[in-house]
Amino acid sequence: MGKSKVLVVGGTGYIGRRIVEASLKQGHPTYVLQRPEIGLDMDKIQLLLSFKKQGAHLLRASFSDYHSLVDAVKHVDVVISAMSGVHFRSHNLLLQLKLVEAIKEAGNIKFLPSEFGINPARMGHALEPGRVTFDEKMVVRKAIEEAKIPFTYVIANCFAAYFAANLSQMGILFPPTDTVNIYGDGNVKAVYMDENDIATYTIKAVDDPRTLNKTLYARPPDNILSQRELVQKWEKLTGKQLQKISVSEQDFLASMKGMDFVGQVGVGHFYHIFYEGCLTNFEIGENEEEASNLYPEVKYTRMDDFLKVYL
Repeated sequence: MGKSKVLVVGGTGYIGRRIVEASLKQGHPTYVLQRPEIGLDMDKIQLLLSFKKQGAHLLRASFSDYHSLVDAVKHVDVVISAMSGVHFRSHNLLLQLKLVEAIKEAGNIKFLPSEFGINPARMGHALEPGRVTFDEKMVVRKAIEEAKIPFTYVIANCFAAYFAANLSQMGILFPPTDTVNIYGDGNVKAVYMDENDIATYTIKAVDDPRTLNKTLYARPPDNILSQRELVQKWEKLTGKQLQKISVSEQDFLASMKGMDFVGQVGVGHFYHIFYEGCLTNFEIGENEEEASNLYPEVKYTRMDDFLKVYL
């Protein structure tokens, strides 16, 4: 039996482009949705053409033309949505629900929806306004399961470029040079994942019956680190000690005041990760799997090695 044909929706996005590359690398017939909405965005056009040069197929379809979307989905066995919607979540929700309807009509197609972060099923208690990002993912899950569409939910935890490279500081994407804010005592465990490893695990799960209708966590043991442990790795690499400023839970939440919507969402998510420990304060259970356990052949990137590029 050949490998499944994979369609990536949002293939020019941050995680989507990595999923396209991983799909091609692992030998899947790979399709990328080419949406007219990209307009004159030359970077995205060039990226699509580079995918085509590597062997991917471009499928033209628009979310405003439902029939074109159904026709595109009918070409493949698996659809992976990598659409980002951090600034316009309601818009993302509508697009994903349209995609669910198209998959339902096409029939017999597995779906991996846009998740790749914190498991929304565990975030019913999340702070406003950030909880909307979890609530809307659960709306999509409900639509998938009611339509009886085969699925895998991929929980990737913290993207390393956004959470490890900056030593988990908000508002910057490079390591701080002198001082570092430590959330509470800094000992709460998080999970840091190289984005290319996330893509690799995602494609590994495509044809794996062990992940069918299950939640797949990317939670390899060596990447389960506290913020203090992450900072120590950076200090060891640089040979320089950073001044550590402890930020209390109350002061951290108070910083939300006066921020725009996106900033408030970010504070809420950081709070759940670094004060509450929402990524690691539970055991992986029934109908759940852990990626590094299923795929020990993948040599995932440890954060020591990830941080070296920032020296």
